[in-house]
Amino acid sequence: MVSSSKQVAASEPPQRLLIAASGTGGHLFPALAVAEILEAEQFQLEWLGVNNRLETQLVPKKYPLRTVPIEGLQTRIGLKTPILVGKLAIAVWQTRQLLKKGRFQGVLTTGGYIAAPAILAAWSLKLPRVIHESNAIPGKVTRWLSPLCSGVALGLEDAVQYLPNAKTVVVGTPVRPNFLSPCSLDLPIPPDAVVIVVAGGSQGAVALNQLVRTCAPAWLKTGAWIVHLTGTQDPDADSFKHPHYLSMPFYDNMAGLWQRANLAISRAGAGTLSELAITSTPALLVPYPFAAEDHQAFNAAAFVKAGAAQVYRQNELTSEVLEQTVLRWLQDPETLKGMAVKAYSLAVPDSTERFAQLILKQVEAAL
Repeated sequence: MVSSSKQVAASEPPQRLLIAASGTGGHLFPALAVAEILEAEQFQLEWLGVNNRLETQLVPKKYPLRTVPIEGLQTRIGLKTPILVGKLAIAVWQTRQLLKKGRFQGVLTTGGYIAAPAILAAWSLKLPRVIHESNAIPGKVTRWLSPLCSGVALGLEDAVQYLPNAKTVVVGTPVRPNFLSPCSLDLPIPPDAVVIVVAGGSQGAVALNQLVRTCAPAWLKTGAWIVHLTGTQDPDADSFKHPHYLSMPFYDNMAGLWQRANLAISRAGAGTLSELAITSTPALLVPYPFAAEDHQAFNAAAFVKAGAAQVYRQNELTSEVLEQTVLRWLQDPETLKGMAVKAYSLAVPDSTERFAQLILKQVEAAL
């Protein structure tokens, strides 16, 4: 547990922080993890997000959610640029008003386009602003605005080279607290069975799903079980049936599932890789081919370098290659065990505490 060195008198108003995190689990889950520690440090928290994104489902259960009208920023100037700039200006003004009226002591964000109004508004008010970047190649907003931040927390050492003018600290990427202790699994899988878990990220991966269903019969013949998280966009999700093949759109207990898995077949989002590392799960990684600046491929490279994973480009991966690669591992459990050890070598179990400590230092320095 992080401990703040500054004790706040009972008569003083509580310190308040605005968390800006939006869109995907990769942005939201690290922010939710560090929020728990900040709550324990007696901070009052509010959330900044965007309408119709994942935060509208996850955040209001725990924190007040404010939204601003903003979209992704284009790299090139186009016909839509004036509209996007106008929305950004409105979002900055609204966030600035929120920070002033709410008497916030600072802002923390986990990147993405919601970070832009949060950082700019806090900078204009001279409030501490801390950003966390989980990817090996930082996103556009992180690269553009990190020089304005009081502190920049990084998930991977590889990202340092892209932010030469920022105050960077490598802290790892926070995972949800339940990943840090054993979790039971409420699935009918025998305790001695080999388990393959297939996950295409929060939206699923239709092309990867099709390959897996083609390969599944060969893997099932070895006695393995398959848990296939198809996402909600796959029209053929129910096209394959087998007693040892469990297909579902998503699964809430990812901590228990990754802990139970002998092998993951997965995209390479930074949040997912952090979960695989902390649960010692070897992986066959297929980076999302349309990720901004191909950042998932760079994320995966760190796992490959450590010997914890093998990576295939989606356009190069055939059902034959996928089937045979997995069969080779299933027939060589010692290789999988070695990969599991190497996966854990990439884990940062105290990442959440490190990130929280950076935030606390920045807030205390500004008091």
